[in-house]
Amino acid sequence: MFTADPVTSRCLVIGSGIAGLQFALLAAADGPVRIVTKKESRESNTNYAQGGIAAAVSPLDDFEIHVQDTLQAGDGLCCEATVRAMVEAGPDLIDRLLGYGVRFSREGDDPAGEFALGREGGHTRRRVLHCQDLTGREIETRLLEACNAHPAITVEENHLGLELLRGREMGLAGEAGERVVGAVILDRRSLVRKVYLADAVVLATGGCGKVYSYTSNPDIATGDGLAMAFRAGAQVRNLEFVQFHPTCLYHPEAKSHLISEAVRGEGAVLVNRRGERFMDRYHPAADLAPRDVVARGMDQEMKTSGAPSVFLDLRHLDRQKVEARFPNLVAACARFGIDMAGELVPVVPAAHYMCGGVHVDATGRTSLPGLYAIGEVACTGIHGANRLASNSLLEAVFFADRGSTALRDEPPLFKGVAPRLPDEFGRHAEHSPGAEVMVLEHDWDLVRRIMWDYVGIVRDRERLDIALARLRHVRETVEEVYATSYLDPDVVELRNIALLGELIVLCARDRLESRGLHATPDHPGKLPAAEDTLLVRQDSRPEMRASEPGGNHG
Repeated sequence: MFTADPVTSRCLVIGSGIAGLQFALLAAADGPVRIVTKKESRESNTNYAQGGIAAAVSPLDDFEIHVQDTLQAGDGLCCEATVRAMVEAGPDLIDRLLGYGVRFSREGDDPAGEFALGREGGHTRRRVLHCQDLTGREIETRLLEACNAHPAITVEENHLGLELLRGREMGLAGEAGERVVGAVILDRRSLVRKVYLADAVVLATGGCGKVYSYTSNPDIATGDGLAMAFRAGAQVRNLEFVQFHPTCLYHPEAKSHLISEAVRGEGAVLVNRRGERFMDRYHPAADLAPRDVVARGMDQEMKTSGAPSVFLDLRHLDRQKVEARFPNLVAACARFGIDMAGELVPVVPAAHYMCGGVHVDATGRTSLPGLYAIGEVACTGIHGANRLASNSLLEAVFFADRGSTALRDEPPLFKGVAPRLPDEFGRHAEHSPGAEVMVLEHDWDLVRRIMWDYVGIVRDRERLDIALARLRHVRETVEEVYATSYLDPDVVELRNIALLGELIVLCARDRLESRGLHATPDHPGKLPAAEDTLLVRQDSRPEMRASEPGGNHG
């Protein structure tokens, strides 16, 4: 069932992480902004970001070093001009966050002292600003407070995006008919579908870690915005580059519990079950190598030994310093009976961050007019083939700034007047729960297991072909259930992860080399030129388009 009348605003933001909240605060100067978010507004990947936000604010650092560290991690696929622009904007973006009340940790706990900067894998300087080990939660809290206090911003929780709308579907003609002008949104509580219209739509829906069995992401990370954009015809890029965080806690009762990379930045080391350090065999930077290298090193150690995990060793570090720097991690490990400062901590890699996404230009605009994408849902050219740790929060506020500026040029379409819904919107049949819905839990687990077993840290063509055939079968089943059965949020999310699993496999099959996060024994070397993979919908089926030179991000 649809509500009778659409809701209009100047800007519709789908998602409430750091990217969406910062965009809303900046865009509100241009007119009313509506934020819709699928669960509670503070539930996002941002809220789980422990490490921090990278910016060259130390006198021992400079912009060029940060740029080069980012390009090195990105393995040839970063857009250097965009990276430079972001890095150079870093100090001002940090000042803006301070203005919202974000309390970054300081040396000696002096509120006016120097920032207590951390270091993570791939960084050659200490440049990670943090709020102890709950940086994301602190930033999310302050931005959400500012949004809730702003008279031009409305936040609606428990609203799940279903599909994007073009102008022609709302009776608009000409250029306006080709624009993205809104979205169909499901109220998770009432199961009523609503139409939200706006002069511009911003996807800030985060990543898709729940495509995999083991992930550091919260349950909401089902890639809804990425799936919506692809179904609407937007270009997506480089989905093969899924970053696996090296250190998630390995414990039967620990669900998606991340051990921040900052722990290794403070001196912790990885050891195998014999207590031997091993990362120096895989990279000169050893335990502070980029994440793709560390994850593959851990994967190799576990496969060689047959052990289910490796271990983080902090026993040589000062206990008081560990407990002061990582109080929440220490407490979390203690809940599972692990003394983080005094014994080995079992860890395994887990799906963590999507470096590809909806293709955008330097302002966050997608290939569809009227549609923006920011944050993890977007492929901006910053991360390339492998994200440098703690660059993602900086990228989020940078593109929120760029996108909100570009929004001023978007034409007013509805001017606060909500048009009537076309008659066909009322003809969507409402179905009773079908027997198929009752077995979807099996398909949910099946998609995630296929992705983990066949499309993980190391992939080969044979396994990718098996995965593609199985995923397509599941997706076709789920699409039929979605079209004929009772509209349930679980069905919506399963539909999205089944599609994204297929898209990731298609991109992985197209990359005939090992670069960054994509490693395949079929093609262990790199091609001479770094190229992006581009995927766009053709009729009802995903099809590959020709690859384009790396860094072609506008």
